[in-house]
Amino acid sequence: MNAPASNELRKLPGKPSLLIVEDDRALASYLAGVMSDVGFEVYCAHSRAEALAIHPQPLLALVDLGLPPAESRITEGMFLLDALLARDPHSKIIVVTGQDEESAAFEAVRRGAFDFLCKPAAMADIKAAIKRASLFLHHEEHLSDAGEARLHITVKLANGPQDTASAVEEQLVRSTLADAHGNVTEAARRLGLVREHLYYYLKKYGIQPERA
Repeated sequence: MNAPASNELRKLPGKPSLLIVEDDRALASYLAGVMSDVGFEVYCAHSRAEALAIHPQPLLALVDLGLPPAESRITEGMFLLDALLARDPHSKIIVVTGQDEESAAFEAVRRGAFDFLCKPAAMADIKAAIKRASLFLHHEEHLSDAGEARLHITVKLANGPQDTASAVEEQLVRSTLADAHGNVTEAARRLGLVREHLYYYLKKYGIQPERA
């Protein structure tokens, strides 16, 4: 990751915040400096626990899959990917790894990663991936304003349509609640439900609302 910084991202709409999760503190600091220079508000974490302690959660994230205490495997990074997407399905997460790239890429995409980079990744490639993710976020905001939602689900076809319907149902509830900033009353209004019915779905999928 060693290309010089440029100003190519300064025109990104909204200049969203960015979470960088990298256990190499020097590299994390370098990445943070470059992305701050092009207009992002950057939050750094060096482990899964540190990343999950950051609130509110940035909707853009660059995540190294090899995190402590299992730096030589991708397990911690995958757990973090799952947790970030469970909190907000709109999140655009770019994963980076140097371990078994092909299988890691497949598993990350299956779990909902937006993009995948292999180490060592040039800074130009990192910034291009973040720019794509930012543009997706921007256009999804327009969908939300129009009363629409873009969902991403992965299901096993052999489990049948019922599992598919449940996956869509859960992600729709999670994404609408995230759009409503955790406000159950507002989320229920957007979904055309009475609040009590939405609480049924929250309990069904183990979703903890921030506000009633």
